Amino acid sequence: MHHRKASQQRFPKSPRLRFHRILLSLAALYFSTLLTTHAQLNPNLMKYACGPANRMFATLSPTTRFTDTTAGFDLLPSPEVTGKACTSNEPFFFSVPVPEGNYRITVVLGGPQASVTTVRAEGRRLMLEKIATQADASVSLSFDTNVRYPEIQGQPAGTPATQVKLKPRELGILNWDHKLTLEFNGDHPSFRSINIEPIPNEPVVYLAGDSTVVDQYYEPWAAWGQMLPRFFLPGIVIANHAESGETTKSFVNEHRLAKIMTTIKPGDYLFIQFAHNDMKPGAVSLDDYKKLLTNYIAQSRAKGATPVLVTSMNRRTFDEAGKITNSLAGYPDAMREIAAQQKVALIDLNAMSKTLFDAMGPQGTLKAFMHYPADSFPGQTEAISDDTHFNSYGAYELVRCIVHGIREANLPLTKFLDPRIPDLNPAHPDPESEFHLPFTPILHPGDPTKVGQT
Repeated sequence: MHHRKASQQRFPKSPRLRFHRILLSLAALYFSTLLTTHAQLNPNLMKYACGPANRMFATLSPTTRFTDTTAGFDLLPSPEVTGKACTSNEPFFFSVPVPEGNYRITVVLGGPQASVTTVRAEGRRLMLEKIATQADASVSLSFDTNVRYPEIQGQPAGTPATQVKLKPRELGILNWDHKLTLEFNGDHPSFRSINIEPIPNEPVVYLAGDSTVVDQYYEPWAAWGQMLPRFFLPGIVIANHAESGETTKSFVNEHRLAKIMTTIKPGDYLFIQFAHNDMKPGAVSLDDYKKLLTNYIAQSRAKGATPVLVTSMNRRTFDEAGKITNSLAGYPDAMREIAAQQKVALIDLNAMSKTLFDAMGPQGTLKAFMHYPADSFPGQTEAISDDTHFNSYGAYELVRCIVHGIREANLPLTKFLDPRIPDLNPAHPDPESEFHLPFTPILHPGDPTKVGQT
């Protein structure tokens, strides 16, 4: 009886009062649903804040977890929410289901204690590098990134290619799923809010290449393509379509070039770097290599985009005098020939990498390539001595050469480079002892040095 009376007090018998109460309840439910729906699903309004937020932001708490239809913390345990900041002593991820396309992300970094936060997007793309904030301070920064699906839309009628032919190692990874994922890493990584906006009309730099360009998914592997976004201000997007093991021919046969050509538009760029796999026996002859490069150039120009050829970096092969030798046969010269013939901008990474590796020397380059003794990483039972692929330091130095080449070529996209980063003289590489990036927690379940690159 007591409970009934309490219920009667909450819901008076007056029809008019009862009507107003119901109306207010329905209105509250409607606006609550509207806010949640807009904050989670509306691609034009994706704003999230830690702790209590205003009505334009979805409120994040440790229980806000990602689903196929809602944004939230993903992959690893959620951070704490303290003082209107999402903060942790460990790396953490935040994912949002979004359509394929390009997005500007604005993050307000900072928390209740001093922090140094590195932000990556998707599969270890470096976006913001070691941003320091004092306790209870904050800083707002923006960057642009690309989300791609394996499905190919907009193909001409009768074209059989409806999806990129992904390799088994590409299945289920962040680079090809239907969500945008951000990694917050470093010393007490912290953020206060995230704002995500579609940017359909910005220029895009597409990357076509192999394992020395790809967004390497597992530590300690790295390639220059995944480092490139860090060097640009908002206003241009890097879309890295490179994949390990690719040649100029297989990139076409697996519909990777077709995928690019369905989204590339006037004002965009296509950076093309192949040679390491093309020059292998029976892969792609020099004549076919030149024909394929010419076709890439023609297709991108037909779309109103600007092709840029990038000669492949050298392998770690030294002569007795401690100087780099050419291990790529005639392929770098063939690319130089096509660049001159087709009047295409050329970034001569092959020449710059020789200067860079000569300056590092045989011992110094061991710290840039994949050379690690056994037990350097969990699950690694054998030493690795790979003279083709790079760790984060090596990839970072190579992308600094790429940026130097962009400036030398005087490409229009130079205006988007971050002016706070000084240009690199390849003859004077950054000391490895002064380089550090926090390891991403995306770890290979077995021996990380056994990740296939072909």
